[in-house]
Amino acid sequence: MGLTVVVAGLLCVLLSLSRAGAWDFQPCAPWCPPNSECVNATACRCKPGFASSSVEVFTNVLDTCHDINECLLPRKVSCGYFADCHNVQGSYYCTCSPGFELRSGAKKFTNASENTCQDMDECSSGQHKCHRSTTCTNTWGSYLCQCRPGWEPIPGSVNGFYNKFCKVMPFFTWPLPPGVHSQSLSHFFDKVNNLHRDLKSAMAKDTIQGIMQEVDELLETPGDLETLPPSQKHCVATHVLTGLESALRHLSRGLPEGTATFNYSAGTQLSIEVQKRRDGNVTLSLNQAKMQLNWNLAQESAHRGPSVVGLVSTPGMGKLLAEAPLVLEPEKQVAPHGTHKDSLLTVSPVLLSEVISVFLSRKDTQNLSSPVTFTFSHNVSMGPKREVLCVFWDHGQNGCGHWATAGCKTLGTRDGSTTCHCTRLSSHAILMASYNVQDDDPVLSLITCVGLGVSLLCLVLAALTFLLCRAIQNTSTSLHLQLSLCLLLAHLLFLTAIDRTQPKVLCAVTAGALHYLYLASFTWMLLEGLFLFLTARNLTVLSSSSRNRLMRRLMFPVGYGVPAAIVAVSAVARPHLYGTSTRCWLCPEQGFVWGFLGPVCAISCVNMVFFLMTLCIVKSKLSSINRDVSTLQNTRVLTFKAMAHLFILGCTWCLGVLQVGSLAPVMAYLFTIINSLQGVFIFLVYCLLSQQVQEQYRTWLKRIRKWTTESESYTLSSKAVSDTSRPSTTD
Repeated sequence: MGLTVVVAGLLCVLLSLSRAGAWDFQPCAPWCPPNSECVNATACRCKPGFASSSVEVFTNVLDTCHDINECLLPRKVSCGYFADCHNVQGSYYCTCSPGFELRSGAKKFTNASENTCQDMDECSSGQHKCHRSTTCTNTWGSYLCQCRPGWEPIPGSVNGFYNKFCKVMPFFTWPLPPGVHSQSLSHFFDKVNNLHRDLKSAMAKDTIQGIMQEVDELLETPGDLETLPPSQKHCVATHVLTGLESALRHLSRGLPEGTATFNYSAGTQLSIEVQKRRDGNVTLSLNQAKMQLNWNLAQESAHRGPSVVGLVSTPGMGKLLAEAPLVLEPEKQVAPHGTHKDSLLTVSPVLLSEVISVFLSRKDTQNLSSPVTFTFSHNVSMGPKREVLCVFWDHGQNGCGHWATAGCKTLGTRDGSTTCHCTRLSSHAILMASYNVQDDDPVLSLITCVGLGVSLLCLVLAALTFLLCRAIQNTSTSLHLQLSLCLLLAHLLFLTAIDRTQPKVLCAVTAGALHYLYLASFTWMLLEGLFLFLTARNLTVLSSSSRNRLMRRLMFPVGYGVPAAIVAVSAVARPHLYGTSTRCWLCPEQGFVWGFLGPVCAISCVNMVFFLMTLCIVKSKLSSINRDVSTLQNTRVLTFKAMAHLFILGCTWCLGVLQVGSLAPVMAYLFTIINSLQGVFIFLVYCLLSQQVQEQYRTWLKRIRKWTTESESYTLSSKAVSDTSRPSTTD
C-alpha cells in the first residue's frame, strides 16, 4: 500500500513537469540576422547597441541590425568637458582629450558624471617628445618645445611643433678689446668659433672640452699677450672670463643629468653638476678650491628644465691679472688682527690662490638671497703685517675690471686654507694684503697734546682780547676774531674727537665739522690777505671808508658761506667718505680729500699773490717821501703780521702734504710743532706785540691791582672793627 502511494506521487510530479515544458516551449525564427535575438517563431529584435532599419521588433527576413554610433546625433552621448567619445561595435566609451587625464588614473569612462579630466603635465611626467636641445614648457592641454636660453633653431632643420632642433648661439663672436692687438688672442677666438659652427646637442660635452682645451693652451702659452701693458692684460682677462662663463652656461644645458669633471695639462679644471629641480646644497670640489651653495640659487623661476652649477679653475689667469688694482669697500678699511689701527694697505696685493669662475643656470647672480661658501687652499703663512682678502673680479664700466671686496666676507684662515662667504658670483680669488704699520710716536703725541693745549689757551685769550679791547675795535680785529674762533673750535674738536671712530655716524659728523672749521679758517685767512692788500692800496686809491664797507659786505657771507657750500657739495656727493676706520677725517679714496686740499692750495696761492702785491706797494711807498708817516708805519706792522700769519698757516699744511719718503719723520715733527702752536703765534702777533693792546693790558692790570688792594684794605678794616667791638674779659 505504501509503495503504491509513492509511485502515484512520482507519476504526478512527472506529469506536472511535462505539462510545464509543453507550455514554455515556443518555436524561434531561424532567419534572425546577426547581432539580433528572436522574439518568437516569426519575429526578431536587435541586441543593445544595434538597430534595424524599420522597427524595434521586425518580421521581415530582409531586415538587418546595424551598429548604433552613440557618438553622433541624434543619439550622441555626453562625455563632459575635455573628453572624446569613441564608438565600438554595439557600444561606446569616453576618454580624456589629448593633454588631459582622469584624476583617478583610469583610461576610460562611460558618461559625463564620471568625467574628472584635468590637464596633464607632459613636461614633468616625461611624456613629451621635445628634443634634448630644447626645453619643454607645459601649456593647457598641451606643451611647447623651445630652444634653451642661449640656443637658437638650426637653420634648415625640421622645425615642427614637437620636433624643433636647436644649437648653441655663438659664444666668442665679439671683436678684440679696444686698443688690444694680439695674434694669440685672435687665433684663440678663431679656434673657439670653429668649434661652434658644427655644434649639435649631442656634441655639447665635446664642445665644452674643446673650449676648455683652447683656454688652457692660451693661458699656458700666452705668446704676445705677455708683451701687453697691464691695463690691456686686464681687459683681455675680463673678455675671456666673461665669454667663458657665458659659453659654459649655455653649453652645459645640453648635458645629461649628473656630475662631470674635466682636467687639462696646464692645471685648468672644470666641474659641472646638472640636476632637475631639488632642494638642499650642492658641493663642487677642485684641487685648490671648493664651493658650496643651495640649489635654489641656481634655479631660474621661468625655466622648467634642469639646473646647472659649474666651477672653473684657471691657474694661468694670474699672468693676465698681475698688478690688477684692488677696490676696498669702506668696511674693509680696517687694519688686520695684530697690527696697529694706523696700518695702511699697500697698493698692489699679491694673488694667493688660483682664479676660479662660477656659472649658474640663472644669469642674475649679483645679489643672492643666501651666501655661497668658498674654501681656497694656499701654502702661504700669515704674519702680523698681512691679511687675506676674499675678492671677486668686477668687470667695471670700462670693461677692463679690477678686484673688489663688496659682497664677499673672509670668515677665517686656518691650516693653509681660507673660507669666504659671497653674495655675488663672478670670478673669485684670495689676495694677500701687506700693511705698512705706522706706530704712534709718543713724542709727537706729547707735542700735539701740550702744543694744542697751550694754543687753545692763547686762542681763548686772543678772542677775549678782540672782544673786550675797545681801542682796537675795527674791521681788522673782526677778521682776527673770526679766525681765532674757527681755529679754537677746530683745534678743540681735533684734540677731543679725532680718534673717536665709533659710532660711525658720529665720526662722520665730526669729520664734516673739522672739514668745515678748517676750511673756514683758511677762508678767513683769505679775507685777511684781501684786507691787507686793500689797506696797502688805500694809500693811493681807495678811501678807508670804502675799504671797510667792502669788507663788511664780504666778511660773513664769504667767511662762513663758501666753506659751507664746499662741505655741502662734498657731503651730498660722497657722504660715506666722511670718516675712516682710524680717524674722523676725509677718506683719501676717489680723491675725496681734495675737497679740502683743493681750496686750501687755492687760498694759499691767492694769499701769496696778495702778499707779494702788498710788499710791492709798501716798498714803493717807503722809497718815496710820504707825509703820512704814521700810515706807513701802520702798513708795515700790518704787513709783518700778515706775513707771519700766512707763513704759519701755509707752512703747516704744506708740511702735512710733504710727509712722504725719507723726510716724512722730519716733516711730521715740523707739522706737529707749528700746527699745535698756531694759537700761540696769533696771540703773540696780534695781542702781545700790539701797542694798543699792551696799553689796554696795563689798564686792566692797574684795575686788578687796585681792586685787589681795595679788597685787602676792606678785609683788614673789617677785621680791625671786629677786634675793637669784641668785649674784653677779665679774670
